[in-house]
Amino acid sequence: MTKKELTELTKEELSKEIESIGEKSFRAKQIWQWIYFRGVTDFMEMSNLSLNLRQKLAENYTITRPKIVTEQISIDKTHKWLLEFKDGQRVEMVYIPEKDRGAVCISTQVGCAMGCRFCHTGSQKFTRNLTVGEIVGQFMVARDAYKEWPSPTNEIRYLSNIVVMGMGEPLNNLDNVVKALNILTDGDGIAISRRRVTMSTSGIAPRIVEAMQKTGVRLAVSLHAPNNTIRSQIMPINDKFKIEEVMKACSLYQQGDHSRYITFEYLLLKGINDSEENAKELISLLKKYKLRATFNLIPFNPWPGCGFEPSERKTVENFSKLLDEAGFAAPVRVARGQDILAACGQLKSKKLN
Repeated sequence: MTKKELTELTKEELSKEIESIGEKSFRAKQIWQWIYFRGVTDFMEMSNLSLNLRQKLAENYTITRPKIVTEQISIDKTHKWLLEFKDGQRVEMVYIPEKDRGAVCISTQVGCAMGCRFCHTGSQKFTRNLTVGEIVGQFMVARDAYKEWPSPTNEIRYLSNIVVMGMGEPLNNLDNVVKALNILTDGDGIAISRRRVTMSTSGIAPRIVEAMQKTGVRLAVSLHAPNNTIRSQIMPINDKFKIEEVMKACSLYQQGDHSRYITFEYLLLKGINDSEENAKELISLLKKYKLRATFNLIPFNPWPGCGFEPSERKTVENFSKLLDEAGFAAPVRVARGQDILAACGQLKSKKLN
């Protein structure tokens, strides 16, 4: 008999599952806290459950983590894991630490179908969506590594933020991503604040509002160009969802929640999208749609075989200054983990034979 994986279940599904084996529903909350508040993977450690129930759980269910294939730590303390799932498929996950906090960058798909020209992940073919448990399990691996069990209840959390910016397009695996984020933000378990979760999309315009309504997390859009001509050259998805559609979706999202700013990710590529004229086009675009936004300017991180170069430092600084003077904060992201190919756009998990 195949055992059922409990990390695949939402809170409601877990409650129904426990009732189906003849137990009271309140037991589900106890099990939930053991899994997501204490980080336990062995049913025998669940000491407030009867021995009979623990044995029944062990016979019928599993609580598993993705297998760690390799892990690397950069000179700047960025931590990268190559993780493997039960079917042998692999993804990469990254933890980016700051002084007293840090963000875990999780993946939602094996490979990516978007094919963005500047992205290493995009050069790896899309294989499949990750399941709910596989998405949640990534963060739990990081929790294990930094011994943040039970879930910290004070303000000091080194794994304080989640960015859904790893391998894959989250909005193309929306049902599983929504369930996973609801588990990760549940107050009885891991309890990451929704305000500390950011989901990034390459611009699947029809799903943007739905995704934000269902998760309540922050929105980041990989824009990378001020017009359709440039964007289509570097992001094939723009042929399907033009910039105007993406901007309209962002505007609708903000109408539903006036307190939320949108972060536009903008990777600067030498001679492609980094001119003064490009910056002015961006400003006009955002003002046209009356968007409250900040920019995250990203220096390009080269990878083997790529055909792009990073913009000159002076060009980047000028681009940032123009946006800032127009009222759009535009900090330049400090590249992290470059020495272990863990920086933005460098993740790839091609299986080695």
